[in-house]
Amino acid sequence: MKDPGDLQRDVMEEVEFEPAVDAAGIGVAVDDGVVTLTGHVPTYAARMYAERAAKRVSGVRGVANELRVQLWPGSERDDTGIAQAAVNALEWSTSVPKDTVTVTVDRGWVTLEGKVPWKYQKDAAFDAVAGLTGVRGVTSLVTLTGAVRPEAVEKRIRSAFQRWASLDANRIHVETLGNRVMLRGRVRSWAEREDAERAAWSVFGVTDVENDLVVGLSELATV
Repeated sequence: MKDPGDLQRDVMEEVEFEPAVDAAGIGVAVDDGVVTLTGHVPTYAARMYAERAAKRVSGVRGVANELRVQLWPGSERDDTGIAQAAVNALEWSTSVPKDTVTVTVDRGWVTLEGKVPWKYQKDAAFDAVAGLTGVRGVTSLVTLTGAVRPEAVEKRIRSAFQRWASLDANRIHVETLGNRVMLRGRVRSWAEREDAERAAWSVFGVTDVENDLVVGLSELATV
């Protein structure tokens, strides 16, 4: 395991390296491979980018994102304005099916609801509103409607793992229960853990992914 001081430095450097983040108001603490981000950022999008930057660092086993969104003066917006902007953003997105996602805003916090066939469409709806001016947070309650035979899901996921250069398919065990996928095993980094989950979500018919992959080089063994 990487020395906590070295890991803290690496995470801080990666956050500072991320062009979408002003790291001046961000603090980093490390405990047993778990990184805690504290402080404030001016947008919800910056909060997400800071978290993603931390997860890219080798040795990071988990991230607790305690960053607060502290809007710049003049960037505040009332809920009606945010809701209208969110509706427009969803309508303009080519990845979100028309009239499938609805928006509720409460004190700057956006909640998305609805049903779409693919996970990437759910993610696109989230991304469309997360960067809007005045948004303090986003909760996605959008559900997936895809349906396919469970054995076909597992076969396609395993094939995807073997194609992705970033994944060691032999160390990842896939189980399916209906359209739900469970990932078990060990991976080398948080980025590999997320790539495995992304590959599972990329198969049509998957409506839920339980990612229990453990991050860490110790005791790696073929599943």
